[in-house]
Amino acid sequence: MAAADPTIKKIKLKNGKVRYRFVIDIGKKKEDGKRNQLTVTRDTLTEAKNERARIIHEQARGTFVAPNKMTVDELLDAWLESATRGLEEGTRSNYTSAVLPVRTRLGHKQIQQLTESDVEKFVDWMISSGRRRGGKPGTGLSVRAVELTLGRLRSALTFARRRFWVVSNVAQYVVITREARQQAAALTRDDPPWDETEVRTFIGAIEHRRLYGAMMLTLIAERPAEVCGVRWEHVDLAAGTVKVARTRTIVYDRALARGERNKVVEKEPKSRAGSRTLPLPSPVVQGLKTFRAIQAREKLAAGEAYNASGYVLVDELGNPMKTDMLRRRAYRFMELAGVRRVRLYLARHAILSWMANNGVPDTVVSAWAGHTDLGFTKRTYVHPDPQSLKAGSDKLTELLSLERPETGM
Repeated sequence: MAAADPTIKKIKLKNGKVRYRFVIDIGKKKEDGKRNQLTVTRDTLTEAKNERARIIHEQARGTFVAPNKMTVDELLDAWLESATRGLEEGTRSNYTSAVLPVRTRLGHKQIQQLTESDVEKFVDWMISSGRRRGGKPGTGLSVRAVELTLGRLRSALTFARRRFWVVSNVAQYVVITREARQQAAALTRDDPPWDETEVRTFIGAIEHRRLYGAMMLTLIAERPAEVCGVRWEHVDLAAGTVKVARTRTIVYDRALARGERNKVVEKEPKSRAGSRTLPLPSPVVQGLKTFRAIQAREKLAAGEAYNASGYVLVDELGNPMKTDMLRRRAYRFMELAGVRRVRLYLARHAILSWMANNGVPDTVVSAWAGHTDLGFTKRTYVHPDPQSLKAGSDKLTELLSLERPETGM
Protein backbone atom coordinates (compact mmCIF):
# COMPACT_ATOMS: atom_id res chain seq x y z
CA MET A 1 0.00 0.00 0.00
CA ALA A 2 1.39 3.40 -0.96
CA ALA A 3 2.56 5.55 1.95
CA ALA A 4 0.64 8.68 2.81
CA ASP A 5 1.91 11.94 1.33
CA PRO A 6 0.91 15.20 3.07
CA THR A 7 1.16 17.12 -0.21
CA ILE A 8 -1.46 14.89 -1.83
CA LYS A 9 -5.03 15.07 -0.65
CA LYS A 10 -7.62 12.36 -0.84
CA ILE A 11 -10.93 13.72 -2.18
CA LYS A 12 -14.34 12.15 -2.54
CA LEU A 13 -16.50 13.10 -5.50
CA LYS A 14 -20.28 13.47 -5.33
CA ASN A 15 -20.70 10.11 -7.02
CA GLY A 16 -18.67 8.52 -4.24
CA LYS A 17 -15.53 7.95 -6.27
CA VAL A 18 -12.24 8.59 -4.47
CA ARG A 19 -9.44 10.51 -6.23
CA TYR A 20 -6.11 12.09 -5.25
CA ARG A 21 -5.17 15.71 -5.84
CA PHE A 22 -2.15 17.95 -5.33
CA VAL A 23 -1.26 21.59 -6.05
CA ILE A 24 2.26 22.53 -7.14
CA ASP A 25 4.01 25.79 -8.04
CA ILE A 26 5.09 25.94 -11.70
CA GLY A 27 6.58 29.42 -11.86
CA LYS A 28 5.10 32.89 -12.02
CA LYS A 29 2.27 34.30 -14.08
CA LYS A 30 3.36 36.54 -16.92
CA GLU A 31 0.56 39.02 -16.47
CA ASP A 32 1.08 39.91 -12.78
CA GLY A 33 4.17 38.00 -11.59
CA LYS A 34 2.21 36.09 -8.96
CA ARG A 35 2.67 32.40 -8.27
CA ASN A 36 1.36 30.12 -10.95
CA GLN A 37 -0.02 26.93 -9.47
CA LEU A 38 -1.06 23.73 -11.19
CA THR A 39 -3.77 21.47 -9.78
CA VAL A 40 -3.45 17.79 -10.71
CA THR A 41 -5.95 15.03 -9.99
CA ARG A 42 -5.35 11.30 -10.47
CA ASP A 43 -7.34 8.13 -9.82
CA THR A 44 -4.85 6.51 -7.45
CA LEU A 45 -2.37 7.73 -4.85
CA THR A 46 0.48 6.05 -6.74
CA GLU A 47 -0.42 7.84 -9.96
CA ALA A 48 -0.59 11.16 -8.13
CA LYS A 49 2.79 10.61 -6.45
CA ASN A 50 4.41 9.61 -9.75
CA GLU A 51 3.01 12.65 -11.54
CA ARG A 52 4.20 15.01 -8.80
CA ALA A 53 7.66 13.43 -8.87
CA ARG A 54 7.80 13.79 -12.66
CA ILE A 55 6.92 17.48 -12.52
CA ILE A 56 9.51 18.18 -9.81
CA HIS A 57 12.17 16.26 -11.76
CA GLU A 58 11.45 18.11 -15.02
CA GLN A 59 11.40 21.47 -13.21
CA ALA A 60 14.86 20.68 -11.82
CA ARG A 61 16.13 19.80 -15.31
CA GLY A 62 14.45 22.85 -16.87
CA THR A 63 12.32 20.73 -19.23
CA PHE A 64 8.89 21.03 -17.64
CA VAL A 65 6.05 22.04 -19.96
CA ALA A 66 3.06 23.53 -18.17
CA PRO A 67 -0.42 22.82 -19.55
CA ASN A 68 -1.79 25.61 -21.74
CA LYS A 69 -4.66 26.21 -24.14
CA MET A 70 -2.69 28.06 -26.83
CA THR A 71 -4.04 27.36 -30.32
CA VAL A 72 -2.04 26.82 -33.49
CA ASP A 73 -3.26 30.22 -34.71
CA GLU A 74 -1.89 31.88 -31.57
CA LEU A 75 1.38 30.01 -31.91
CA LEU A 76 1.78 31.14 -35.53
CA ASP A 77 1.20 34.76 -34.49
CA ALA A 78 3.93 34.51 -31.85
CA TRP A 79 6.31 32.62 -34.13
CA LEU A 80 5.89 35.07 -37.02
CA GLU A 81 6.61 37.99 -34.74
CA SER A 82 9.87 36.34 -33.64
CA ALA A 83 10.95 34.66 -36.90
CA THR A 84 10.50 37.71 -39.13
CA ARG A 85 12.25 40.26 -36.95
CA GLY A 86 14.54 42.36 -39.12
CA LEU A 87 13.34 40.79 -42.37
CA GLU A 88 12.08 42.75 -45.35
CA GLU A 89 8.35 43.23 -45.67
CA GLY A 90 8.21 41.06 -48.77
CA THR A 91 9.94 38.20 -46.96
CA ARG A 92 7.63 38.59 -43.98
CA SER A 93 4.72 38.40 -46.38
CA ASN A 94 6.09 35.14 -47.81
CA TYR A 95 6.28 33.64 -44.31
CA THR A 96 2.72 34.76 -43.61
CA SER A 97 1.41 33.32 -46.87
CA ALA A 98 3.19 30.00 -46.34
CA VAL A 99 1.32 29.29 -43.09
CA LEU A 100 -2.14 30.24 -44.37
CA PRO A 101 -3.00 26.56 -45.08
CA VAL A 102 -1.98 25.72 -41.51
CA ARG A 103 -4.36 28.35 -40.17
CA THR A 104 -7.13 27.07 -42.44
CA ARG A 105 -6.85 23.44 -41.41
CA LEU A 106 -5.23 23.39 -37.95
CA GLY A 107 -5.55 26.92 -36.61
CA HIS A 108 -8.33 26.08 -34.15
CA LYS A 109 -6.48 23.17 -32.53
CA GLN A 110 -4.66 23.54 -29.22
CA ILE A 111 -0.93 23.01 -29.75
CA GLN A 112 -0.68 20.55 -26.84
CA GLN A 113 -3.40 18.43 -28.42
CA LEU A 114 -1.86 18.48 -31.89
CA THR A 115 -0.60 15.03 -32.93
CA GLU A 116 1.69 13.67 -35.60
CA SER A 117 -1.35 12.08 -37.20
CA ASP A 118 -2.99 15.52 -37.42
CA VAL A 119 0.02 16.85 -39.30
CA GLU A 120 0.13 13.84 -41.65
CA LYS A 121 -3.56 14.30 -42.50
CA PHE A 122 -2.89 18.01 -43.02
CA VAL A 123 -0.12 17.26 -45.51
CA ASP A 124 -2.37 14.83 -47.39
CA TRP A 125 -5.08 17.52 -47.51
CA MET A 126 -2.67 20.08 -48.97
CA ILE A 127 -1.57 17.62 -51.66
CA SER A 128 -5.14 16.69 -52.61
CA SER A 129 -7.22 19.85 -52.15
CA GLY A 130 -5.40 22.56 -50.20
CA ARG A 131 -5.34 25.31 -52.81
CA ARG A 132 -7.30 28.45 -51.97
CA ARG A 133 -5.77 30.98 -54.36
CA GLY A 134 -3.31 31.13 -57.26
CA GLY A 135 -5.31 28.54 -59.18
CA LYS A 136 -8.55 26.60 -59.00
CA PRO A 137 -9.73 26.46 -55.36
CA GLY A 138 -9.98 22.94 -53.99
CA THR A 139 -7.20 21.50 -56.13
CA GLY A 140 -3.90 20.24 -54.75
CA LEU A 141 -0.88 22.37 -54.01
CA SER A 142 2.49 21.65 -55.58
CA VAL A 143 5.02 19.53 -53.68
CA ARG A 144 7.26 22.57 -53.39
CA ALA A 145 4.47 24.61 -51.78
CA VAL A 146 3.61 21.77 -49.39
CA GLU A 147 7.25 21.34 -48.40
CA LEU A 148 7.53 25.07 -47.73
CA THR A 149 4.41 25.12 -45.55
CA LEU A 150 5.44 21.96 -43.69
CA GLY A 151 8.85 23.48 -43.07
CA ARG A 152 7.30 26.63 -41.61
CA LEU A 153 5.06 24.54 -39.35
CA ARG A 154 8.10 22.59 -38.14
CA SER A 155 9.88 25.86 -37.37
CA ALA A 156 6.87 27.17 -35.44
CA LEU A 157 6.66 24.01 -33.33
CA THR A 158 10.41 24.10 -32.70
CA PHE A 159 9.89 27.65 -31.47
CA ALA A 160 7.07 26.38 -29.21
CA ARG A 161 9.36 23.66 -27.87
CA ARG A 162 12.06 26.22 -27.05
CA ARG A 163 9.48 28.26 -25.16
CA PHE A 164 8.32 25.13 -23.29
CA TRP A 165 4.82 25.41 -24.71
CA VAL A 166 4.82 21.85 -26.10
CA VAL A 167 6.55 18.65 -25.08
CA SER A 168 7.72 17.73 -28.58
CA ASN A 169 7.64 18.83 -32.21
CA VAL A 170 4.98 16.58 -33.71
CA ALA A 171 5.82 17.74 -37.26
CA GLN A 172 9.52 16.90 -37.00
CA TYR A 173 9.36 13.52 -38.72
CA VAL A 174 6.34 14.04 -40.97
CA VAL A 175 7.20 13.67 -44.66
CA ILE A 176 5.38 13.83 -47.97
CA THR A 177 4.86 10.25 -49.04
CA ARG A 178 6.09 8.98 -52.38
CA GLU A 179 2.50 8.29 -53.40
CA ALA A 180 1.52 11.86 -52.55
CA ARG A 181 4.45 13.22 -54.54
CA GLN A 182 3.37 11.19 -57.56
CA GLN A 183 -0.21 12.39 -57.12
CA ALA A 184 0.91 16.01 -56.98
CA ALA A 185 3.19 15.56 -59.98
CA ALA A 186 0.29 14.18 -62.01
CA LEU A 187 -1.87 17.19 -61.14
CA THR A 188 0.80 19.87 -61.49
CA ARG A 189 1.25 21.39 -64.91
CA ASP A 190 4.93 21.44 -65.82
CA ASP A 191 5.13 23.79 -68.78
CA PRO A 192 8.54 24.07 -70.40
CA PRO A 193 9.91 27.55 -71.11
CA TRP A 194 9.39 29.04 -74.56
CA ASP A 195 11.71 27.92 -77.29
CA GLU A 196 13.42 30.31 -79.69
CA THR A 197 10.57 30.18 -82.21
CA GLU A 198 7.97 31.12 -79.59
CA VAL A 199 10.06 34.05 -78.35
CA ARG A 200 10.39 35.39 -81.89
CA THR A 201 6.67 34.88 -82.59
CA PHE A 202 5.75 36.77 -79.42
CA ILE A 203 8.07 39.67 -80.28
CA GLY A 204 6.71 39.89 -83.80
CA ALA A 205 3.13 40.02 -82.56
CA ILE A 206 3.69 42.86 -80.07
CA GLU A 207 6.16 44.97 -82.04
CA HIS A 208 3.62 47.73 -82.69
CA ARG A 209 1.83 47.52 -79.33
CA ARG A 210 2.06 50.34 -76.78
CA LEU A 211 3.83 48.17 -74.18
CA TYR A 212 6.34 46.67 -76.62
CA GLY A 213 9.33 48.41 -74.98
CA ALA A 214 8.32 47.37 -71.46
CA MET A 215 7.65 43.79 -72.56
CA MET A 216 11.10 43.66 -74.11
CA LEU A 217 12.52 44.26 -70.63
CA THR A 218 10.91 41.00 -69.52
CA LEU A 219 12.63 39.33 -72.47
CA ILE A 220 16.09 40.30 -71.27
CA ALA A 221 15.43 38.17 -68.18
CA GLU A 222 14.34 40.89 -65.78
CA ARG A 223 11.97 39.75 -63.06
CA PRO A 224 8.41 41.17 -63.19
CA ALA A 225 9.05 43.10 -59.95
CA GLU A 226 12.22 44.56 -61.49
CA VAL A 227 10.40 45.67 -64.63
CA CYS A 228 7.71 47.34 -62.51
CA GLY A 229 10.35 49.04 -60.36
CA VAL A 230 12.55 50.51 -63.08
CA ARG A 231 12.39 54.29 -63.50
CA TRP A 232 13.47 56.38 -66.46
CA GLU A 233 16.35 57.70 -64.37
CA HIS A 234 17.69 54.13 -64.35
CA VAL A 235 17.66 53.94 -68.16
CA ASP A 236 20.48 55.43 -70.23
CA LEU A 237 19.28 55.23 -73.83
CA ALA A 238 22.43 56.90 -75.15
CA ALA A 239 24.70 54.36 -73.49
CA GLY A 240 22.17 51.57 -73.98
CA THR A 241 21.98 50.40 -70.36
CA VAL A 242 19.39 49.82 -67.64
CA LYS A 243 20.19 49.80 -63.95
CA VAL A 244 18.26 47.26 -61.89
CA ALA A 245 18.07 49.18 -58.63
CA ARG A 246 14.53 48.78 -57.29
CA THR A 247 11.80 46.16 -57.24
CA ARG A 248 8.11 46.91 -56.98
CA THR A 249 5.96 43.99 -55.96
CA ILE A 250 2.73 42.99 -54.24
CA VAL A 251 2.87 41.57 -50.72
CA TYR A 252 0.15 40.11 -48.52
CA ASP A 253 -0.40 41.86 -45.18
CA ARG A 254 -2.71 39.90 -42.88
CA ALA A 255 -2.89 42.86 -40.47
CA LEU A 256 -4.92 44.87 -42.97
CA ALA A 257 -8.67 44.61 -43.49
CA ARG A 258 -9.98 41.90 -45.80
CA GLY A 259 -9.98 43.06 -49.39
CA GLU A 260 -7.07 45.41 -48.70
CA ARG A 261 -4.38 42.92 -47.72
CA ASN A 262 -2.52 42.99 -51.04
CA LYS A 263 -0.32 46.08 -51.10
CA VAL A 264 2.57 47.36 -53.16
CA VAL A 265 6.05 47.43 -51.64
CA GLU A 266 9.06 49.00 -53.31
CA LYS A 267 12.55 48.08 -52.16
CA GLU A 268 16.11 47.45 -53.22
CA PRO A 269 17.05 44.00 -54.59
CA LYS A 270 17.73 41.36 -51.95
CA SER A 271 21.40 40.91 -52.76
CA ARG A 272 24.34 42.85 -54.15
CA ALA A 273 24.16 40.67 -57.25
CA GLY A 274 20.53 41.69 -57.71
CA SER A 275 21.61 45.32 -58.12
CA ARG A 276 23.17 45.30 -61.56
CA THR A 277 23.48 47.33 -64.73
CA LEU A 278 22.59 45.48 -67.92
CA PRO A 279 23.64 46.47 -71.44
CA LEU A 280 20.50 46.71 -73.53
CA PRO A 281 20.24 44.88 -76.86
CA SER A 282 19.52 47.34 -79.67
CA PRO A 283 15.88 46.17 -80.21
CA VAL A 284 15.19 46.89 -76.53
CA VAL A 285 16.78 50.35 -76.78
CA GLN A 286 14.61 51.15 -79.79
CA GLY A 287 11.51 49.81 -78.06
CA LEU A 288 12.15 51.98 -74.99
CA LYS A 289 12.78 55.08 -77.14
CA THR A 290 9.44 54.53 -78.83
CA PHE A 291 7.71 53.96 -75.49
CA ARG A 292 9.16 57.17 -74.06
CA ALA A 293 7.89 59.12 -77.05
CA ILE A 294 4.43 57.56 -76.58
CA GLN A 295 4.42 58.62 -72.93
CA ALA A 296 5.38 62.18 -73.88
CA ARG A 297 2.36 62.38 -76.20
CA GLU A 298 0.08 60.88 -73.53
CA LYS A 299 1.30 63.41 -70.96
CA LEU A 300 0.60 66.27 -73.34
CA ALA A 301 -2.89 64.96 -74.08
CA ALA A 302 -3.82 64.32 -70.42
CA GLY A 303 -2.55 67.62 -69.07
CA GLU A 304 -2.96 67.98 -65.31
CA ALA A 305 -4.57 64.55 -65.09
CA TYR A 306 -1.23 62.95 -65.95
CA ASN A 307 0.79 61.44 -63.10
CA ALA A 308 4.47 62.06 -63.82
CA SER A 309 5.52 59.10 -61.65
CA GLY A 310 8.86 58.57 -63.36
CA TYR A 311 8.35 54.83 -63.80
CA VAL A 312 8.95 53.20 -67.15
CA LEU A 313 6.01 50.81 -66.93
CA VAL A 314 2.96 53.07 -66.61
CA ASP A 315 -0.57 53.24 -67.94
CA GLU A 316 -1.89 55.97 -70.27
CA LEU A 317 -2.14 58.44 -67.36
CA GLY A 318 1.34 57.80 -66.03
CA ASN A 319 0.28 55.62 -63.12
CA PRO A 320 2.80 52.85 -62.34
CA MET A 321 1.63 49.34 -63.06
CA LYS A 322 1.75 46.51 -60.53
CA THR A 323 3.09 43.06 -61.24
CA ASP A 324 -0.38 41.55 -61.54
CA MET A 325 -1.28 44.09 -64.23
CA LEU A 326 1.96 43.34 -66.09
CA ARG A 327 1.16 39.64 -66.04
CA ARG A 328 -2.41 40.17 -67.30
CA ARG A 329 -1.16 42.32 -70.19
CA ALA A 330 1.51 39.74 -71.01
CA TYR A 331 -1.05 36.91 -71.06
CA ARG A 332 -3.25 38.96 -73.37
CA PHE A 333 -0.33 39.48 -75.76
CA MET A 334 0.49 35.76 -75.67
CA GLU A 335 -3.09 35.04 -76.67
CA LEU A 336 -2.91 37.53 -79.53
CA ALA A 337 0.42 36.07 -80.66
CA GLY A 338 -0.94 32.54 -80.62
CA VAL A 339 1.90 31.25 -78.42
CA ARG A 340 1.66 29.10 -75.31
CA ARG A 341 0.62 30.99 -72.20
CA VAL A 342 3.51 30.77 -69.78
CA ARG A 343 4.35 32.60 -66.59
CA LEU A 344 6.66 35.55 -67.09
CA TYR A 345 9.21 33.71 -65.01
CA LEU A 346 9.24 31.01 -67.70
CA ALA A 347 9.91 33.68 -70.30
CA ARG A 348 12.87 34.62 -68.11
CA HIS A 349 13.89 30.94 -68.03
CA ALA A 350 13.73 30.83 -71.83
CA ILE A 351 16.08 33.78 -72.26
CA LEU A 352 18.62 32.57 -69.69
CA SER A 353 18.53 29.09 -71.20
CA TRP A 354 19.04 30.50 -74.69
CA MET A 355 22.05 32.49 -73.51
CA ALA A 356 23.57 29.47 -71.74
CA ASN A 357 22.92 27.16 -74.68
CA ASN A 358 24.42 29.56 -77.20
CA GLY A 359 27.87 30.03 -75.79
CA VAL A 360 27.40 32.75 -73.16
CA PRO A 361 29.64 31.80 -70.19
CA ASP A 362 27.85 30.51 -67.10
CA THR A 363 29.28 33.30 -64.95
CA VAL A 364 27.84 35.91 -67.29
CA VAL A 365 24.41 34.22 -67.34
CA SER A 366 24.34 34.10 -63.54
CA ALA A 367 25.40 37.76 -63.22
CA TRP A 368 22.82 38.76 -65.84
CA ALA A 369 20.11 36.98 -63.86
CA GLY A 370 21.16 38.74 -60.67
CA HIS A 371 22.19 35.60 -58.80
CA THR A 372 25.01 35.13 -56.32
CA ASP A 373 25.02 31.35 -56.76
CA LEU A 374 26.09 30.10 -60.17
CA GLY A 375 24.89 26.59 -59.34
CA PHE A 376 21.41 27.90 -58.51
CA THR A 377 21.19 29.59 -61.91
CA LYS A 378 22.11 26.39 -63.73
CA ARG A 379 19.81 24.17 -61.66
CA THR A 380 16.77 26.44 -61.70
CA TYR A 381 16.82 28.57 -64.83
CA VAL A 382 18.89 26.87 -67.49
CA HIS A 383 17.05 24.25 -69.52
CA PRO A 384 18.18 22.50 -72.71
CA ASP A 385 15.96 23.75 -75.54
CA PRO A 386 15.03 21.66 -78.61
CA GLN A 387 17.43 23.56 -80.86
CA SER A 388 20.34 22.89 -78.51
CA LEU A 389 19.45 19.22 -78.23
CA LYS A 390 19.35 19.00 -82.03
CA ALA A 391 22.84 20.51 -82.15
CA GLY A 392 23.94 17.79 -79.74
CA SER A 393 22.41 15.16 -81.99
CA ASP A 394 24.28 16.56 -85.00
CA LYS A 395 27.58 16.33 -83.14
CA LEU A 396 26.83 12.76 -82.10
CA THR A 397 26.09 11.93 -85.74
CA GLU A 398 29.69 12.84 -86.53
CA LEU A 399 30.92 10.50 -83.81
CA LEU A 400 28.62 7.56 -84.50
CA SER A 401 28.55 7.66 -88.29
CA LEU A 402 30.24 4.75 -90.12
CA GLU A 403 31.40 7.17 -92.79
CA ARG A 404 34.72 8.72 -91.88
CA PRO A 405 36.16 11.91 -93.36
CA GLU A 406 39.08 11.42 -95.76
CA THR A 407 42.41 11.63 -93.95
CA GLY A 408 44.49 12.18 -97.09
CA MET A 409 46.50 9.01 -96.50
